[in-house]
Amino acid sequence: MNAFVSKSYWLIFKAACVAVGLMLMAPASHAQSGPFAGLDGAWSGGGTIRVADGGSERIRCKANYTVGSQGNSLQQALRCASDSYRFDLNSDVISRGGNLTGTWSEISRNINGGVEGRAGNGQFSALVTANGFAAELSMIAKGNRQTIAISSQNTQLKGVQITLAR
Repeated sequence: MNAFVSKSYWLIFKAACVAVGLMLMAPASHAQSGPFAGLDGAWSGGGTIRVADGGSERIRCKANYTVGSQGNSLQQALRCASDSYRFDLNSDVISRGGNLTGTWSEISRNINGGVEGRAGNGQFSALVTANGFAAELSMIAKGNRQTIAISSQNTQLKGVQITLAR
């Protein structure tokens, strides 16, 4: 798919995938406190990337999370791949009073950005940014399953839909 080779599309795609990983930060139902409680460990899943020309491609993701002792901080390592693409992302996010702030980076391409949002009651919404790019994301978490949707105003990327489970 030619759309997958444009530099601007790759930046958007990477930011969207970061957003997918950050979506895992929503509260899960565990006895620990803090919005990241119960997320420690490995998650995996798949979904679809849709581009503006109507094409789509399946994606598979694996994530490892380290949650701080109070459940208010999260370090993430996310690896995703499709038939045309592979990337490795890291992020650090902190929650204060339900407000999320943090940073992310794509290691092999030296791209980084920020994330701001809110988490509560198993729902998460955020704005992921990088060098003039912004993507909105939302997620609903129920038990050990998470449904994630990402959208961008960029004309190259139409959306991302992913489901992750433990």
